[in-house]
Amino acid sequence: MKQRIELQFLLKTSPKILESKISTPSGFSEWFCDDVNVREKHYFFRWDTVEEEARLISHKANHHIRFQWVTEDPEDADLYFEISTSIDSITSEISLTITDFCEPQEKQNSIMLWNQQIAKLRRLIGS
Repeated sequence: MKQRIELQFLLKTSPKILESKISTPSGFSEWFCDDVNVREKHYFFRWDTVEEEARLISHKANHHIRFQWVTEDPEDADLYFEISTSIDSITSEISLTITDFCEPQEKQNSIMLWNQQIAKLRRLIGS
């Protein structure tokens, strides 16, 4: 059974710049994956020769975007990954929260992968 992981990162950037990187195919292809194609509400994320399909479940600009991986496994039917943001009213820093699910034995690898992806995002936005 997959377990939920939640990771938080503080970023110094504008909400508009960050939104373009976490909600558009061109933005995702700069830090999250090699390429993205979108057909209606289905996103096809490609890494090298691997392609994964995810359905856009929910998107509220400058707040969150949530995807559900398309899978044949009924146990994974309710799993999703979400990128949410909130702005600190005092420092104006953006808190980026990643919510994902993974097998317990893959937890450290999943965390390491997200840390690497967010490091790319930070370099991209100059944070």
